[in-house]
Amino acid sequence: MHVTHLSLADFRSYRRAEIELGPGVTVFVGPNGQGKTNLVEAVGYLATLGSHRVASDGPLVRSGAERAVVRAAVVEGERQQLVELELNPGRANRARINRSTQVRPRDALGIVRTVLFAPEDLSLVKGDPGERRRFLDELLTALAPRLAGVRADYDRVLKQRNTLLKSAAMARRHGSRSGGGRGVDLSTLDVWDQHLARTGAELLARRLELVAALQPLADEAYEQLAPGGGPVGLEYRSTADAAEPAEGDAPEAGAVDSVPGGGAEVPSAQVLLDRLTAALGAARPREVERGVTLVGPHRDELLLRLGALPAKGYASHGESWSLALALRLASYALLRQDGPEPVLVLDDVFAELDARRRERLAGLVAPGEQVLVTAAVAEDVPAVLAGRRFEVADGRVAAAGDDRGGGGRAAAESASGRADAGGAAPHPASPQRKEPDEDPRTGDGPVHGG
Repeated sequence: MHVTHLSLADFRSYRRAEIELGPGVTVFVGPNGQGKTNLVEAVGYLATLGSHRVASDGPLVRSGAERAVVRAAVVEGERQQLVELELNPGRANRARINRSTQVRPRDALGIVRTVLFAPEDLSLVKGDPGERRRFLDELLTALAPRLAGVRADYDRVLKQRNTLLKSAAMARRHGSRSGGGRGVDLSTLDVWDQHLARTGAELLARRLELVAALQPLADEAYEQLAPGGGPVGLEYRSTADAAEPAEGDAPEAGAVDSVPGGGAEVPSAQVLLDRLTAALGAARPREVERGVTLVGPHRDELLLRLGALPAKGYASHGESWSLALALRLASYALLRQDGPEPVLVLDDVFAELDARRRERLAGLVAPGEQVLVTAAVAEDVPAVLAGRRFEVADGRVAAAGDDRGGGGRAAAESASGRADAGGAAPHPASPQRKEPDEDPRTGDGPVHGG
């Protein structure tokens, strides 16, 4: 699978952009702040309905514009598709697939599949548990787009349950201060518990299966990047059977749902449902007191190990980078096993690596069907990734020729109004709007941000 054409309208710094792409390696080179990452960020948005740089769509719309449009022509084998997303901050996003308007944005998931390597990847190792949960959930959605609906359902139920718990906690504190005995009716909490356990069990089961599948792939990828530096261990720790963690902390080491991967048996969905139901019941007094849901996939942790030690807090900077890259390479291998080969995106990642890791990473990704690379300095890109090159500067994207004898074309106009070669701006999408209570990005409900 690869993208053959990318069109942008009012996306980030671009008033418009028309970029012809193709299989093989394409490198975007230019000084920082000129819009290189904006181009690959748009490709990633088509794959995930989100940005790897910001949590909301607002910053993706060019200053002064009401909406942004991202469109791509995609080839998978003999099949060609056209996918278009319209970003409307504060309102429902819209989508078109092959010019059909009767689709939701989440229906576009799976048409474009990407694996992104970026400086932000270091947070997979050094960051909070939410970063690792997000990594798992985005990969799950790439493997099975229908799980976007499961994630949205879980987040919607979680929001409703937290609202009820927060009201109960506030009423309890107010009643304690005033000496009154009135409180919030919690009779509906049992219903929300059932919904949360049902959707949470499905999400938890898929995460556990994913960790088991990733374990050997991550270990193999790390060995390729840093021979002799492993082994890598992935361990999923669930709150379903853990003692109460502190706010924002990972579950305790004694969590029964701790699954080390590497072929470990994953509990059935019914077993996980029973565990979550029981855990929610046991945690209810603490939840009512604190006004927040303490049990569920939204509080779980993916523990990363190098050898016998946790990577977070013990791994060096170089080891952390190798582990983050190994997780991305494992994702790439898993997606290739499951379906069409994803587009590989390396966003300014070579500037973060030493020469040895640059060469090894480049050698592993170079055979990919389509590889998109950004770099501030051309010399940062290893020679094995020679290919089409675009120069990005002063709001312009200009083809610099093809080291392999091919060619590429681009037309772009930045917010400053500068442009290079001509090219029509993409037409805004006009699909049917979704109901106002739907999530503006997926059409299902609040996106589970992990």
